[in-house]
Amino acid sequence: MRKQFTDQMGQTIEINFPPKRIISLVPSQSELLFDLGLNKEVVGITKFCIHPNERFKSTAKIGGTKRVDIEKIRLLKPDLIIGNKEENQKEQIETLMQEFPIWISDIVTLDDAYSMIRSIGSLVDKETEANGLAQRIHDSFIELFQSDEFNKIKSLSPRVAYFIWKDPYMVVANNTFIDHVLSVLGFKNIFSAKDRYTEITKEELRIMDPEYVFLSSEPYPFKDKHVMEMSAEMPQTRFLIVDGEMFSWYGSRLLHAPKYFKKIFTTLL
Repeated sequence: MRKQFTDQMGQTIEINFPPKRIISLVPSQSELLFDLGLNKEVVGITKFCIHPNERFKSTAKIGGTKRVDIEKIRLLKPDLIIGNKEENQKEQIETLMQEFPIWISDIVTLDDAYSMIRSIGSLVDKETEANGLAQRIHDSFIELFQSDEFNKIKSLSPRVAYFIWKDPYMVVANNTFIDHVLSVLGFKNIFSAKDRYTEITKEELRIMDPEYVFLSSEPYPFKDKHVMEMSAEMPQTRFLIVDGEMFSWYGSRLLHAPKYFKKIFTTLL
């Protein structure tokens, strides 16, 4: 059966429904597909789609999120490719669109993530499972927002910077999912006036004088040694390594995020 779907970019695709050979170009969405039970249907993922580990080991790799191997994709003969506006390269997506149906997500907020989960559920004939998952994630965040720890953080509105890269230093700014997450958690991103992902200097960081600096575990793997180095230069600021997956993966991993964020709150208070 042929069926039409509209993605989060407003583009309509037509696929053989339900799809039997799916390629995912985004780690968080790959994990979502596996969590929806599509172990046989997902035939290709990127080298960064590391969860769940057993599926990462056994599923064909088609390159990275920014540089997919188009020939490998052709050999896998997908009847559906699932990607993301931010994580995948526009030119490569446009090339693949000439040959395959591609559904693209565009996610900046938690509501976008819930919508993506439900939409992908409909797309892959797992609507009931996806709707239930989205509701559980939503309810988990509501529970977090009702906690004493969250209300204390919200009342303090701590000024933070969120680092994603080193050499050069890069931080998260406005119009990003991470910035949105920081905001709903009660933090004030000191670089929210800038756009998306921006380079900064140590001097700029000192001038902005954040209370906390979050050093993400991905895409750059910040370690304790970086905390020590930066703390020595800015002793008035507290530096923490944070789990980048919890702040940036917008699929089924969000189910675990509220519990993790509550631990962050406890650490800071």
